[in-house]
Amino acid sequence: MAALLASVVLVGCASSAARINTWEGNPQEATNPAVLTAPGEIQVMSVNGQSLTTYLIDDLTLDYGLLPGENEVVFTYKTIWAKAGVVDNGESKVHTVESEPQVARFEAEAGQAYTFSYDEPANRREAEALMDEFSADIVTAEGDTVARSSKWDGKSQVAPARTPIPVSSAGSSGGASAGGDTLEQLKAIWADATEEEKRSFLRWAFE
Repeated sequence: MAALLASVVLVGCASSAARINTWEGNPQEATNPAVLTAPGEIQVMSVNGQSLTTYLIDDLTLDYGLLPGENEVVFTYKTIWAKAGVVDNGESKVHTVESEPQVARFEAEAGQAYTFSYDEPANRREAEALMDEFSADIVTAEGDTVARSSKWDGKSQVAPARTPIPVSSAGSSGGASAGGDTLEQLKAIWADATEEEKRSFLRWAFE
């Protein structure tokens, strides 16, 4: 648990997202990291070949602290669309549309803010049509494109940060049968929570 806490910085400002630093320890370059903002549709899987913590969160904007220099970000794009009409008991009430893993490699500058840019579908049909050729750009706060993603081949081409990101087991499903009802209730509550309520919960969880 201590290793996990070392990798997560929850910013106290109400207008800020949670920030996850993609290194452990305190290398000199970490005093002024670059920050990559991932909206709820982007699920970051790994940075520089090291797996990131998997959260029980699919729709929360997160900031990722990056050390200056070459970085490799592997991610997927996922949207959820409500099903029309009545659904059978036990059937999911939503359609999930998700891309193949994507990779973007770019030189991060100290103190620079980056985010993802991509075509946003208006409906599920458009989302599904986009998946075959999906890609996202990494852009600066000034709107300059520094990288475009492509399908990931499963191989990392960038060396990990000098100290590795801890691999979390928090996403494992041990004890799911005993706590299944509680988990479903938590999911339902989370879906109705506001962004600020979610941030407040995360601050509480990692204090």
